[in-house]
Amino acid sequence: MLGQRRRGELLRDAIVDVFSRRIVGWAIADHLRTELPLEALGMALGIRQPPQGLVHHSDRGCQYASDLYRSELAASGIVCSMSRVGDCWDNAVAESFFATLKTELVYRRPWPTKHEARTAIHDYIGAFYNPHRRHSSLGYVSPMDYERQHAAGAAA
Repeated sequence: MLGQRRRGELLRDAIVDVFSRRIVGWAIADHLRTELPLEALGMALGIRQPPQGLVHHSDRGCQYASDLYRSELAASGIVCSMSRVGDCWDNAVAESFFATLKTELVYRRPWPTKHEARTAIHDYIGAFYNPHRRHSSLGYVSPMDYERQHAAGAAA
């Protein structure tokens, strides 16, 4: 999704829990249709059952501004928030994740097939990024460890 799109390039969509930096939903496709973020949203809603009023922030891409996507958010009790026009800093957490994904995985080797790239991205998020990759903004613990620490502290 970042940078210029090259023919056949896989586009990614991810939903980041800003509290823990955990990627709770993601999808990969070779198009920018609304189905791409809807798939990521569906995964996120399957992983998390957010309370009414959760804020979903995105850039102003046409797929996020579509009636279909916005109605799905509303049906799930989620409040839609969008970046200001031309202000990439409003979506900095997602932009940072995609920069990390590209640096640590995508740009490190060629991807002969889309299937290999999809599998590698899925594995990177599920087996490395969420459970093991440490974040300075979280006190150098992984997103899943941060969530566990918070849950343990709340239970105490």
